[in-house]
Amino acid sequence: MEVEVGQIRPCGEDDLAEMLEIINSAAEAYRGVIPPDRWHEPYMPMSELCAEIADGVIFYGYACQGRLLGIMGLQDRGDVFLIRHAYVRPEAQRQGIGGRLLAHLRNLVRLQASADRQILIGTWAAATWAIRFYEKHGFRQVSPEEKNRLLRTYWRIPARQVETSVVLADRA
Repeated sequence: MEVEVGQIRPCGEDDLAEMLEIINSAAEAYRGVIPPDRWHEPYMPMSELCAEIADGVIFYGYACQGRLLGIMGLQDRGDVFLIRHAYVRPEAQRQGIGGRLLAHLRNLVRLQASADRQILIGTWAAATWAIRFYEKHGFRQVSPEEKNRLLRTYWRIPARQVETSVVLADRA
């Protein structure tokens, strides 16, 4: 599927169902890859998406002809910004949508925050495609010790997820 040029816009309450559809269809890539005890059906229920938004994750979507093709969240954690829940519809992947969303969120951080605020991304250690994507866009994995500290400080995830995740930073 060739993606036409779209626009990036904030997601709102009217987008929740479509956002959830994108998350759960794109997350199928994790089935059988991440530890089975971390897989849920559905991968993300509506209650969890709403809880993430209530916890300060602001979602942006890449829309084309009125349809969301990808989403990515940004969460201000005081000292750092977190990129959260980055997903693109499977049929629209590898068309630059994720890169456009990531660049947009990085620009937002630069515009609204001082230059010393770091951007962090957490993902599954087994999701090598996601790690390669972020590295291609200038992020680098932090050490295992730093990963553990960052995940425990800035994310609200279970200990098992800390064990099976990595953190990438936009700069050291």
